[in-house]
Amino acid sequence: MAILSKPPVRRSPHPGAAHPFEKNGAARRAVGRNLTAYGFLCGALICFAFFSWYPMIREIILSFQENNFVDPAKWVGFDNFRTVIEDPAFRSAWLNTAAFSGLALVVGYAVPFVLAVVLNELRHAVAYLRFVVYLPVMLPPAVAVLLFKWFYDPGSGLFNQILDVFGIPPLAWLDSTSTALISLVLVSTWMNLGTGTLIYLAALQSIPGDLYESAELDGAGLFRRVWHVTIPQTKLILLVMLLLQVVATMQVFIEPYLLTGGGPENATVTVAYLMYQYAFNFGDFGGGGALGLMLMVVLMVFSAIYLRVSRDNEGGR
Repeated sequence: MAILSKPPVRRSPHPGAAHPFEKNGAARRAVGRNLTAYGFLCGALICFAFFSWYPMIREIILSFQENNFVDPAKWVGFDNFRTVIEDPAFRSAWLNTAAFSGLALVVGYAVPFVLAVVLNELRHAVAYLRFVVYLPVMLPPAVAVLLFKWFYDPGSGLFNQILDVFGIPPLAWLDSTSTALISLVLVSTWMNLGTGTLIYLAALQSIPGDLYESAELDGAGLFRRVWHVTIPQTKLILLVMLLLQVVATMQVFIEPYLLTGGGPENATVTVAYLMYQYAFNFGDFGGGGALGLMLMVVLMVFSAIYLRVSRDNEGGR
């Protein structure tokens, strides 16, 4: 009987070396992964180029042109800037924008932090309360603004009904120069309350519990713990949120557009709203571009400060 022998096993001259086919397969897989990553990257770059970079470049070009998109465009140099600066509404727009940002910092910057501290101290129904706080962010901005327009109604509005319960005369919330701007600030604060609160809450939950325990052993109450532990531990996120809020509030548009139309007596005209008026009401896209370029330069300054603070924060870790 013939004895079958095993075929000889071919061994690689280099025991640790991979088979050429294995090398090629790994290379193909690596190329496939890279192509997929670069494909997603190219898609993001195309979106940024089309929806962010092109509009900015187009705005810069428009600011030096006389252009109504009907007649041929004509280069006019700095005439558009002179036109908008000489407009009586120009000074009011910048003052109103600065006042809105200042009031939004007083109201909208402190309230989310206080809410985050309260939520961080609670032990029951925390998830439900987080949902309630974040709910305004889930509403479309136009819906939230129109809801407050009913609240501010001088006749049957909710706020005047509440004042009537306490015997306080009704207020012309949106029709008075003394209350119109702060009314817009309240709307903006309510709309953006949830985002800031959750960011602060995440920062608070990253603070080591040992610090609070040591403060409690030293007899520190809630306010002393917040002052000596919470604020020092979150000062960087507080500064970053401050800069982000300034950048966001200086671009306020939807509130004056839907609630007041810039009135009464230009008391709520902002730079973004005046830019809209020049472009779409007056048909002067060059003037609108000039205003937009001015606002963009101011926002770039705050953005540079934000990037510097973020870089210092990363370097300090």
